Amino acid sequence: MPRYDYYCDANDRQVEVTHPMSEKLATWGEVCKRAGLALGGTPAKTPVRKLITGGGVVRASVLKTPQAPPCGTGSCGSGRCGYE
Repeated sequence: MPRYDYYCDANDRQVEVTHPMSEKLATWGEVCKRAGLALGGTPAKTPVRKLITGGGVVRASVLKTPQAPPCGTGSCGSGRCGYE
């Protein structure tokens, strides 16, 4: 199951949780429940933001064809070849 990082502006905390891709967490209460954490002084309905992390980056060396994609070699030109 994938891991996601969520940030709460109200308490300046970042929490990593595991949940299915189909599930969307929007509040501090949902994040705390998933992570097994106490709410602390932050109300359960406080909104959170899902952070973009580097977890989705795949190194060319782990692929069956480890050549760099055209954008990685600079030969794509516009940089819009879909490998970004």
